[in-house]
Amino acid sequence: MTAKIAYDDVEVGTELPARTFPVTRATLVRYAGASGDFNPIHWNERFAKEVGLPDVIAHGMFTMAEAIRVVTDWTGDPGAVVEYGVRFTKPVVVPDGDEGAVIEVGAKVAAKLDDGTVRVDLTATSGGQKVLGMSRAVVRLA
Repeated sequence: MTAKIAYDDVEVGTELPARTFPVTRATLVRYAGASGDFNPIHWNERFAKEVGLPDVIAHGMFTMAEAIRVVTDWTGDPGAVVEYGVRFTKPVVVPDGDEGAVIEVGAKVAAKLDDGTVRVDLTATSGGQKVLGMSRAVVRLA
């Protein structure tokens, strides 16, 4: 696959379509099974609170993966992402119940680079708190 977005059609400041991603405890259990990360802070409320967390929290890598979906959906090609990094600033707290939590992600083109790539800056929040900092992706466009 190749990106469906053309480099020449993108300007600095172009906003990508924002997305929201629901997260429930069931989501975390499925992610734990797929990733092999069965740390009890991600599924056991009693344990999470014993170690000083407010409740069960989402896996950091899960949060990071959900955020980059804004970029991969926009490009139409996950392989277009050539670089991606974040800083974990706050955990995504996932209360028990059908609603769980929501991760809200927005992104915009922050720079056009000389090699046909763009830098996209992402903003990810949950519960009104910024959960990822310095979230940036370099993407090769068509």
